[in-house]
Parts: sequence; structure tokens; C-alpha cells
Amino acid sequence: MPVIKVLPHPEYAPEGAEIQAQPGDSICEVLLDNRIAIEHACDMSCACTTCHVIVREGYNSLNELDENEEDLLDRAWGLTPQSRLSCQAIVARDNLVVEIPKYSINHAKEKH
Repeated sequence: MPVIKVLPHPEYAPEGAEIQAQPGDSICEVLLDNRIAIEHACDMSCACTTCHVIVREGYNSLNELDENEEDLLDRAWGLTPQSRLSCQAIVARDNLVVEIPKYSINHAKEKH
């Protein structure tokens, strides 16, 4: 069973985490099921970029990006060549190391 290692994030995973995942699940589903409340403003329908993650290890084991995900990722803050929308990134058999970016484009979350 693959393991997703989540790098420390001040809000979502201050200590980091290591989570067992089922092949076929999205990274977002695995994180949410394990109490890492990553943002997902569109309810995982590939309509926003709030669930953007950076896959530091295991990127090539994930399913391929489709055109819709590529277009949305162009709008994400902190985009890297290893960026994925976690709701669209499907876990295979390899372990992953995932970084949740510090900033999001989710304006509804901003505290004024």
C-alpha cells in the first residue's frame, strides 16, 4: 500500500504526516479522510485551484494531467513543474511526498 508523506504545513499539518493510501484514490480524498483539511472549494470537481499541491516525490507514478487540469493549474499560486490539483491526482502504487503550498487563490478564506 502506498504512503503519502505530507511535508509540514503551518495550518494543515504542523508536524507533517505519513498516511497509507489506496491506489485509485485522489490525493485530496486521502488527505481529507485523514483529517488534513486541505482546501477544496469546488468539492473536488476540477473547477478551481484551491487543492493545489506540489508532488516532491512520486510525481511520475500519478495519472496524467488532462487539459482541464492543466488550464486550471496555470492560475494556481506558486506553480511548479511538480504541481497537481490534489482532487485530480490519482494515487498509484508508488509512495508520494506532497507539499501543500503556503498560499492559495481561495479569496473566500482570506481573513479581513
